[in-house]
Amino acid sequence: MKRKHYEETLEQLEHELVAMARWAKTTGQRILVIFEGRDTAGKGGTIKAISERINPRQCRLVALPKPTETEATQWYFQRYVPHLPAAGEIVLFDRSWYNRAGVEKVMGFATDEQVEAFLRDVPTFEKLLVDDGIRLFKYWLACDQEHQEERFAERLEDPLKRWKLSPIDIKARTKFAEYTAAREAMFAATHSYQAPWTVVDYNDQRQGRLTLIRNLLDRLPETDVPEDEIDWPRLEHPPLNEEFGRLKPIDHYGPDDD
Repeated sequence: MKRKHYEETLEQLEHELVAMARWAKTTGQRILVIFEGRDTAGKGGTIKAISERINPRQCRLVALPKPTETEATQWYFQRYVPHLPAAGEIVLFDRSWYNRAGVEKVMGFATDEQVEAFLRDVPTFEKLLVDDGIRLFKYWLACDQEHQEERFAERLEDPLKRWKLSPIDIKARTKFAEYTAAREAMFAATHSYQAPWTVVDYNDQRQGRLTLIRNLLDRLPETDVPEDEIDWPRLEHPPLNEEFGRLKPIDHYGPDDD
């Protein structure tokens, strides 16, 4: 997709996302969006596209690190519960409890018994969330191995993107088929009426972002809430032109002139 067309379309969607946020705040909606998918698929860019124009106090990103020793002894879902949305909030999970069915299963961080228990329990857990009024959306961002390798290579060559390459990413490159099998087992067990999965093609990341955002907006009810009127009084005196008082503005990064 050409950048100009992408940016024009995204700008239109941003207005709808802002309207969605205003609707959520006004009506007390709780919106939870889960982003899962292949490494390099484009989760971060999509989350940024959704949240960039929304008040960050209302729209939160959750990207949890690996569990601590204490968290590893807790009920599996316990570390995620405190991050669920309150009234008026939009929460975006950059990976989620589905780590157990994906990376933990494939990389051997969880036992077969733990994975089986997770796949058995998660539909009930999600039904509790939905029944309580949380609007839950689950997206899988799909890309083939050829595109994944191209993006890994780009990260490897770009010093500003190398932080995105983790030791797990390096090991996971040889387990593409195993991740596919784990994903299919996860879909079979957790694709439910109350919390279905939506798979989005991210071989073209720009097209994928627009498709996902459009789908998210279309699955919400009418979100047309009038904007609040702002009483903007006129100043009683002319605007002041002096901002810095007697301080000398710093207008360069070099050492002071003699």
